[in-house]
Amino acid sequence: MPIINIKFQRISAMLIIFLVFSVFPQTIAAQNTAFRQAVAEAAEREAPLIEFYRTRKFEGIWTGTTRIDRSRRNALLAAFAGAGDHGLPLSKYDPEILMARLMAASTPAEKGAMEVEMSRLFLSYASDIQTGILTPIEVVPEIRRDVQLRPLLGYLKDFLSGAPASFLASLPPSSPEYARLLREKVSLEDLLAHGGWGPSILSSSLAVGASGAGVVDLRDRLFTMGYMERSATQTYDSTVQAAVRRFQQAHGLSEDGEAGSKTMSELNVSVVSRLQQIIVAMERERWMNNPRGERHIWVNLVDFSAAVIDNDRVTFQTRSVIGATNDDRQTPEFSDVMEFMVINPSWYVPRSIIVNEYLPALQIDTNSIDHIEITDQSGFTIDRSKVNFNQFNPSTFPYSMRQPPSLSNALGLVKFIFPNEYNIYLHDTPAKSLFGREVRAFSHGCVRLNDPFDFAYALLAAQETDPKSVFQTYVQTGQEVRVNLVEPIPVHLVYRTAFTLTTGQLNFRRDVYNRDSRIWNALANQGVAVRGIDG
Repeated sequence: MPIINIKFQRISAMLIIFLVFSVFPQTIAAQNTAFRQAVAEAAEREAPLIEFYRTRKFEGIWTGTTRIDRSRRNALLAAFAGAGDHGLPLSKYDPEILMARLMAASTPAEKGAMEVEMSRLFLSYASDIQTGILTPIEVVPEIRRDVQLRPLLGYLKDFLSGAPASFLASLPPSSPEYARLLREKVSLEDLLAHGGWGPSILSSSLAVGASGAGVVDLRDRLFTMGYMERSATQTYDSTVQAAVRRFQQAHGLSEDGEAGSKTMSELNVSVVSRLQQIIVAMERERWMNNPRGERHIWVNLVDFSAAVIDNDRVTFQTRSVIGATNDDRQTPEFSDVMEFMVINPSWYVPRSIIVNEYLPALQIDTNSIDHIEITDQSGFTIDRSKVNFNQFNPSTFPYSMRQPPSLSNALGLVKFIFPNEYNIYLHDTPAKSLFGREVRAFSHGCVRLNDPFDFAYALLAAQETDPKSVFQTYVQTGQEVRVNLVEPIPVHLVYRTAFTLTTGQLNFRRDVYNRDSRIWNALANQGVAVRGIDG
């Protein structure tokens, strides 16, 4: 009996070994085959995914049980948990929903489908947070920004080659402005959750010296907004006036310290609306997630300003006038490189102005617009008295027009050129009075500068020991002169109704061309929402 028992035990052990190494491997192999087949089927409709998984023989990267699989899953779930901070769609990147779907996937086929779904969500998240949710020109045709999209397959390859959490953390824009906007967004969301800025101010306007409930409402709102210290005053005194000035400065208003109708309107804008502006500004930052140049020119259209930026510091700034709000005059948004300036420029009148404004004037009086030369196809000036302008219409008018260099030239005494298909440039202007306006949208599309000479000095300082003397020497000749920039400078025409100063001060501007409202609506259609409100 003992001998029989020993033999039986040996046979049982051998049987167990046989089952482990023959039957169980077959089960595992079958499951692997089912998983990989499910991956192939789920990925086949999307070129980047099928290419990625084919090179891996349809092996997964998310749904396995290894340490690295868990690390990838956890990193992605953690990134999704912070997606709302960046103004991405909360429902699209909900980590709890994704975790529940992962846990519910029990069969190899279900796991294979979830494997591909996680890669799909990863690619969507990576693209959204790095280069934006929207395609700018599809939302606002005047935004001609060249968004530098990254190849989707590259995201997956780079993700696998490094630490998962570090790679995901590197995706958002690294610009200081994005970091400041993100900080302000989170801060305002916290404020919103605790009641916001309180009730609106009911008074339509308040003057210095006023007193009563309206002043108390104004005082309390300025305190909550951070523009003044806590105070018990019920009078519109110098402290309140100084706070109003600080508010006006941060909102692009005339800094008179008076709480007039425009100031009151901006004071009563809700926290929710301001958060929408910040989220739009963050999306705009993602569209520009590429180097801007250590030195560059930054033209914020709605701030009506043009600045020279050196290493994130404003080294020169001037007021500007931008295109009028008419659809055909709005200044577009784009980036290019400034290559030269023209001193004592001629103004070659755009065709749209010739046929829409000057031709009708000439048809009434041939001596009108006599400061403009009318030239033929060879560039020779014609005798306007010998031309019957009434025989032409906008499509048949055969002449060009030019205003020679002069103090009254429409371009002033200097223009700054960054060659582009939109024929947009920065320039001087004889119409100086417009720079005193609060909203300065008057041009045909180009950007006029209040201090063009100082702007020129700032640019020439990089290549001339005495830039002012060099520039003025050219001006005094009265002749048209092209001056090349030894080092061309990137120039960015942007539209930011929410932005920060390098000091961290949050600023807001009005949506002059109604572009940000369209962008917000498009983001909302993609599922983006302000956190902390219902509905």
